[in-house]
Amino acid sequence: MAAALLGRAPEPRGPATGFAYRWFTDPAARAIYPPEDHPHQSRVFVADLQAVAARRSRDREVAGMTAALRRRSAEFAALWDTHDVGLRRTDHKRIVHPALGVVELDCHSLFSEDGRQRLLWFTAPPGTEGAAQLELLGVIGTQDMAATEDTPGTRR
Repeated sequence: MAAALLGRAPEPRGPATGFAYRWFTDPAARAIYPPEDHPHQSRVFVADLQAVAARRSRDREVAGMTAALRRRSAEFAALWDTHDVGLRRTDHKRIVHPALGVVELDCHSLFSEDGRQRLLWFTAPPGTEGAAQLELLGVIGTQDMAATEDTPGTRR
């Protein structure tokens, strides 16, 4: 379901495995959120990373990533300099899905005991459009629902 909703995860190597890193370094990473949500997402990614950096102040990996992001993204550097700190446990998200459109969900973060890993749990209240979209997503999975010229039975 995660791959069906968010797309395939990148290969597990280097800082680009982290979505927050890709958010500020790869414009394509932002496509899963509506453009009007980008400023909010940028702020919460940076506030989360500020919390991680405070908790892991001697961690070279965190320091290296924040330094790299400051060099690569003026947006990140400006937000980092605000020193806003926040650890999100819940958030409301609007995910842009290629076949379903915008899916409105609640996102809950579950953290490992040491705080190094986070599991995102997406839910939608029963009876909402988001719940219906998640149910449909469970059926279509990662299938590409776009008709192509080579697909039998399609019209041009």
